[in-house]
Amino acid sequence: MPTVDIETLPQLLHDNRTLAALDLGEKTIGVAISDRSLSFAHPRQVIIRKKFTLDAQALLAMLTKDGVAAIVMGLPVNMDGSEGPRAQTSRAFVRNMARFTDLPFAFWDERLSTVAAERALLEMDVSRKKRQTRIDSAAAAFILQGVLDRLKVLR
Repeated sequence: MPTVDIETLPQLLHDNRTLAALDLGEKTIGVAISDRSLSFAHPRQVIIRKKFTLDAQALLAMLTKDGVAAIVMGLPVNMDGSEGPRAQTSRAFVRNMARFTDLPFAFWDERLSTVAAERALLEMDVSRKKRQTRIDSAAAAFILQGVLDRLKVLR
């Protein structure tokens, strides 16, 4: 499974395939999938983290069902641009996924995506309990929409 640059993604997204984004939380994995026209990001059900192998299988089943050609992994970079332990955890997750899939991964700076997702859920008057179960997928949708907007500029 290669790691690719965002600029390489358009070459991989053919045959009506979709793009996915992940937001790796401590207890959940947030997932968002693009539409086939690569215009809009749609949050999916979070994956409750258990063991890595089970998480990978659940994730890949979801991605296969949605016809995903590539995955964007949110990279939680510090505000000063450095990478801390959370960024290293995201990179390790991608390396470990290589045992399970040949799908290419790209990284996307996800600074403040969770903050933006939280604000959006608050504006929609989503209860605190529901926000906790949806925040990572909402953040994944923010990540993915950023990538989709960038891809439009590249086209």
